[in-house]
Amino acid sequence: MIGNKFALTNMAFFRSLLLIILIVAVSSCQTNAQLSPNYYSSTCPQALSIVKAEVAAAIKNETRIGASLLRLHFHDCFVNGCDGSVLLDDNSTFIGEKTAVPNNNSARGFNVVDNIKARLEKACPGVVSCADILAIAARDSVVRLGGPSWKVRLGRRDSTSASRSAANASIPPPTSNLSALISSFSAQGLSIKNLVALSGAHTIGLARCTSFRSHIYNDSNIDPSFANSLRRICPRSGNDSVLAPLDRQTPTCFDNLYHKNLLEKKGLLHSDQEIFNGSSLTDGLVKMYAADTSLLFKEFAKSMIKMGNIKPLTGNAGEIRINCRKAN
Repeated sequence: MIGNKFALTNMAFFRSLLLIILIVAVSSCQTNAQLSPNYYSSTCPQALSIVKAEVAAAIKNETRIGASLLRLHFHDCFVNGCDGSVLLDDNSTFIGEKTAVPNNNSARGFNVVDNIKARLEKACPGVVSCADILAIAARDSVVRLGGPSWKVRLGRRDSTSASRSAANASIPPPTSNLSALISSFSAQGLSIKNLVALSGAHTIGLARCTSFRSHIYNDSNIDPSFANSLRRICPRSGNDSVLAPLDRQTPTCFDNLYHKNLLEKKGLLHSDQEIFNGSSLTDGLVKMYAADTSLLFKEFAKSMIKMGNIKPLTGNAGEIRINCRKAN
């Protein structure tokens, strides 16, 4: 009798467990299903072409803006998910992310997003989210500068608030060591392979003296002649806003020279060189990407899709902002 009761209890437990697993699986599938490359195919079929044209015009006007748009998407996704929160201006209820340490006097491209949004609102009012604009613009920027393409999954909705403290806590600073970088990416569900591939975004763009000063004066894992050349433009104090290319050879071309430079200890930021600094976890990946551009492009594209899926707002969550700088 006791055995029968135990068996029945066991069966009930496993049925309950199976039900929980099924609910979680269905919920997960529904979340992923709501993001689709074809999300706007009927509601705003010209959305992708509008973003592409505006990004092309912006890069033609200033090549550096491509890197800035890519960075905006990264900084958006790492703070409470890919929800367009990085675009919100401060208001009476919150202090947003624009003045967080990683973004203050550094994040750029907001006017380009405004232009894209204005065109989309004329074509398809209230349809395309600001979060999706960032995701598409990041892809189009990479492609325009010679990098890989990928199908951007769409259907994100926009947050109605932002948090400077969350941005300060979630975006890894340029002084991060490898352990901190791995932890930061892991917290977003991103692997070490994703970390090393996505770091390849630093093959384009520029960084301020304040971001690399400690690396060129305090670190030993840097090529001496490279450090000396940077010290000439970035003194121990002053010249904080002087810029240097993250990839010293081709800062406006998306290639694998960033990873090649790391092999020569010519990473501009401390955090750059940390991913090639004697660790068995990352050194091999850097060597692989430095040797094979097509492999880097493949892994970068896969990693961008994965990053773009970080905690999106879908269904009835959030809203579709009319103006990307403020909630409706």
